[in-house]
Amino acid sequence: MRNQQSLSELLQELTEESATKVKLAITDIDGVLRGKLISLDKFRSVVEKGFGFCDVVFGWDAGDQAYDNAAYTGWHTGYPDALAMIDINTFRRVPWENDLPFFLAGFPNAPCPRGVLKRVIEQAGELGYRAYFSQEFEWFNFLGKGGMVAAEDYRGLSPMSQGMFGYSILRASQGSAYFQDLFDLLEKFDVPLEGLHTETGPGVYEAAILYADVLEAADRAVLFKSGVKEIGARHGVFPTFMAKFSAELPGCSGHVHQSLWSVEGDRNLFFDADSPSGVSSLMESYIAGQLYCLPYVLPMYAPTVNSYKRLVEGAWAPTTVTWGIDNRTTALRALPGSATSTRLETRVVGSDANPYLAMAACLASGLYGIRKGLKLETPPTKGSGYADKSLGVLPRNLWEATQAMKGAALAVELFGESFVDHFTRTREWEWRQFSREVTDWELKRYFEII
Repeated sequence: MRNQQSLSELLQELTEESATKVKLAITDIDGVLRGKLISLDKFRSVVEKGFGFCDVVFGWDAGDQAYDNAAYTGWHTGYPDALAMIDINTFRRVPWENDLPFFLAGFPNAPCPRGVLKRVIEQAGELGYRAYFSQEFEWFNFLGKGGMVAAEDYRGLSPMSQGMFGYSILRASQGSAYFQDLFDLLEKFDVPLEGLHTETGPGVYEAAILYADVLEAADRAVLFKSGVKEIGARHGVFPTFMAKFSAELPGCSGHVHQSLWSVEGDRNLFFDADSPSGVSSLMESYIAGQLYCLPYVLPMYAPTVNSYKRLVEGAWAPTTVTWGIDNRTTALRALPGSATSTRLETRVVGSDANPYLAMAACLASGLYGIRKGLKLETPPTKGSGYADKSLGVLPRNLWEATQAMKGAALAVELFGESFVDHFTRTREWEWRQFSREVTDWELKRYFEII
């Protein structure tokens, strides 16, 4: 964890090193970093009182198309500035940009993903818990730069390495300069990794980010995805965090690991040495809450049309509302162990998810189970989770998932009406944009024969 500074100490440090500018960034609904460079003088003038940032960042989709169904902002509001506040505790330096000072900001009065998570964290604190989280990502790496790859319509790309070869020392060595830079530069960027290895699939890597308090964990996850892309560009590598790049290959996950601790941070409340399984009753209620809430918050774990191409049987991603002990075919994987390592892994989350929203959904759902005193009456799934449909199956596409969330009083209880309204409208928009397109599959299927 980084040493936190007072504002006066921070400004003194930046002044003494003759810094002239800083980079600020926020995340939009899709988890895309949006930001700007500002002068150090401008930073001094806004760091305490905040600054205006056009609220179109919550009125755009991932392709900068303006939503036509949003109530929060749009042509009907004139896209005014919204108040953004800088969090000085996020201070970092970007090592691949000459140690450029960097800060994250958020919007107190907008459907801001970081703000949604902060409100859930406050609820955890009120209940007497401190949440530790981490996220791990899988992603494909292709040879080429962004403009060239886009010009080819993202087709016919060459992966960094050929073949499947998970955990391959050889493949990691063949891409050694990029592989080593990821580990070392992200560490300097205060996004420390626990592990980095090749995963099943050509040019696929997997990284596990070191755990932290949940807000810091989400910050790290967001900055990890951006950092990988920026580092990759410097090596002629084009990474993608799509949940499912190819129908023939496994999808890419963004599994979230989590545990609740005492407020002092000295006791893992998920561990019970007297329990046969090592799982505490508190953890059981947390799991029960996630199982109960899962069908109503799924778009926060799987936010794109492509997300649901990953959630298919036999592809290392869950399709049912299930939990198990160290079972990689279930939606929730309990990992009982020691007093320090016992945790829950939510495996539904894809690599395309917005980390703030995914972690907010995990934590809010678990806390719901605790608040309501839910009992984990469903036994852990043994064997294939795909076959265990006792609690139902996950919605099959973004439209179904969004309608389940949109109509759920539970979602409003967890995240507030204004956020749920805005978020589900953006997901409906996403589905509409997809539905109007004619795909390659349709052309091959229908052009000649029908």
